[in-house]
Amino acid sequence: MKQAIQNLKSGEVSVSEVPPPRLHRGGALVATLSSLISAGTERSKIEMGEKSMLGKARARPELVQQVLVKARQDGMRETYRTVMQRLEAPNPLGYSAAGRVLAVAPDVPGVEVGDLVACSGAGYANHAEVNFIPKHLLARVPDGVTADQAAYGTVGCIAMHGVRQAELGLGDRVLVVGLGLVGLVTAQLARVAGARVFGTDLDPVACSLAERLGVERAVPRGSSIEAVVDAVTDGVGVDAVLICAAASSNDPIELAAQLARDRARVVLVGHVGLNLPREPFYDKEIDLRYSRSYGPGRYDPAYEEHGHDYPIGYVRWTEQRNLGEFLRLVRDGRVDVAGLTTHHFPVDHAADAYALISGKSPDETRPVGVLLHYPNSEAAAERRRVELDPHRRPSVERVSLGMVGAGNFATRVLLPALMATDKVEPVGITTSSGATARRVAETYGFAHATSDAEALITDPTVDAIVIATRHDSHAGLTAQALRAGKATFCEKPLATTWAGLEDVASAWVETGAPLLVGFNRRFSPLTAKLRAALPPGVPRVVIARCNAGQMPPDHWMRDPISGGGRIIGELCHFLDLSCSLVEGRPVRVSAEAIASPDPAELADTVVVQVTFSCGSVASLQYLGNGDPSIPKERIEVYCGGTVGIVDDFFGLEIGQGGKRKRTRGRRQEKGHREEMDLFADLAAGGREAQAVAEAAFWSSALTLQVPMALAQGRAVVVDLPEALGGRGAGAGMAGEQERPE
Repeated sequence: MKQAIQNLKSGEVSVSEVPPPRLHRGGALVATLSSLISAGTERSKIEMGEKSMLGKARARPELVQQVLVKARQDGMRETYRTVMQRLEAPNPLGYSAAGRVLAVAPDVPGVEVGDLVACSGAGYANHAEVNFIPKHLLARVPDGVTADQAAYGTVGCIAMHGVRQAELGLGDRVLVVGLGLVGLVTAQLARVAGARVFGTDLDPVACSLAERLGVERAVPRGSSIEAVVDAVTDGVGVDAVLICAAASSNDPIELAAQLARDRARVVLVGHVGLNLPREPFYDKEIDLRYSRSYGPGRYDPAYEEHGHDYPIGYVRWTEQRNLGEFLRLVRDGRVDVAGLTTHHFPVDHAADAYALISGKSPDETRPVGVLLHYPNSEAAAERRRVELDPHRRPSVERVSLGMVGAGNFATRVLLPALMATDKVEPVGITTSSGATARRVAETYGFAHATSDAEALITDPTVDAIVIATRHDSHAGLTAQALRAGKATFCEKPLATTWAGLEDVASAWVETGAPLLVGFNRRFSPLTAKLRAALPPGVPRVVIARCNAGQMPPDHWMRDPISGGGRIIGELCHFLDLSCSLVEGRPVRVSAEAIASPDPAELADTVVVQVTFSCGSVASLQYLGNGDPSIPKERIEVYCGGTVGIVDDFFGLEIGQGGKRKRTRGRRQEKGHREEMDLFADLAAGGREAQAVAEAAFWSSALTLQVPMALAQGRAVVVDLPEALGGRGAGAGMAGEQERPE
């Protein structure tokens, strides 16, 4: 399919042929008919992309701070690679579209194949021939509304939520500052609400258009807007100001304060300077309100991604309800969006459309609403595979590789390490984003990119599968790959639920296909040197401390569905590392969390103790309440008069016989290269695979027992899935009869 994307590094916009998205639960596949380019909102994206590196840094100082923190933790080289990768990643454009439903997930009621729907959301309603849209980000289009009109739905939601925040009533006098696309729709909705609407903009043409659409008076900024407001309100001031401008200037907020009446409402819909003048805001006790995008539900993963609606008795107007209501107003002729459309382009010429709105390709007509059209979108959905090297033949000397998922970690770490082995032949790749799939395929030499994960996994020309998707999909994809007889690498965790782990174990027992899980630290050269220095046959004490630091509350790993939480998603590394440093299997685990009123800190800051069958003990501290100025990881092992310390995987110190020996490298050695080399050998049949898989199952089972021990407040017995001869989850409490070694 065709999709408009932007290169964040250069700002360049292009149209690329990429695989279409897949249908997931909780949403629908939509063949786009029309999508809207908002001249104001999307122009800012282009301008940001065209800035120099210094300009980008000045515009986003909060991101610069994140880069500095990462540099202190991971070093300049790794940080530079990460930043460049982010900048070179394809950035999808668009957030407001309309099209025909191609397929609907079973858990999406009220929508059928063939329905015309309006679609919302950056990252979902892209300028692409086919989009996957979660159910709360789409709404059926009523009869009488065209796809071109419905494509304005998201802009309508933004304007509608701003009007709701202003709490307008019949006869209220309202000033709209900024008469771009959002401002013009806002002005019309304010009239529908019964208000008398006035407006101002820097552009006289915008003011003229506003008056044609029903605004009572609209005058250019800098001329007579103050006089207009003074005359209409008898010097009292307007009841509400809706700021829809996009400017770094502080002028819009100062104007709002000047023209608002005592105890008026000022609503920020656009992005402007916010150096608030204290005196007018204080003297008038002005109520300043923000309008968060499309309405309640926006930026809430539980609502947008997982489909949990807000009860109407508690939240009357969600973003989806706003979308439906806006379409009704368009149908009834109470809001005119057709009059806002100034330009039409086929999607092939999306770059020309962006050149127009950025001023590089001026037109006699000022761009307001710019629409892209997609005449072949339904046919594009059938083209699931994009061939980049159609004439390549599989290599008999190398392992042919299929890649499922290619996010930042996979492209920054896993793929470079795999390619460095010179033992694999990249064949096919699939990711949730077709644009990402194509870019990664081109970068690493894959023959094709596809949206069909099942076809890639079952492809007879593929020997090995690497799974690097989000955590909740790991178990299902791994089980599918194993049942297809593929050598499978699954990035940690192997499963987020015990049922998922049981399924993977059953698939492995059925086929015996090689399985490696991404517990890379056990493969680090420093870990190998540490193991070699420890005297055999002696119980060991392992102390592992991870200064993980705080994670944003909206990070996907915190999501209980897609991420599984940090215990399962990150602590698993140190549980597996402890298993690799002792000579027995885990038999009991207990866990305690700190006492904290912050639920996030309770889930992130835990102390875990594991007892092993060989008499060894491991104490692990996973700390989400630390500071990044302190090194992240420290591993200590005490055993028979020997002490080994791994310092953040930069250095190793061995104390033995009264002497200390230190080694320190120039970069971290976390074992990714060795891990990928092992996987290539396993896939080629060059190493014994059974012990590797069994170790991964023990570590995964131990990981899934930690939340249980934490919830029950006592030690629990660790055992394998039933498919591997174990007693499964919750095998028993500590003190019960435990299985012999």
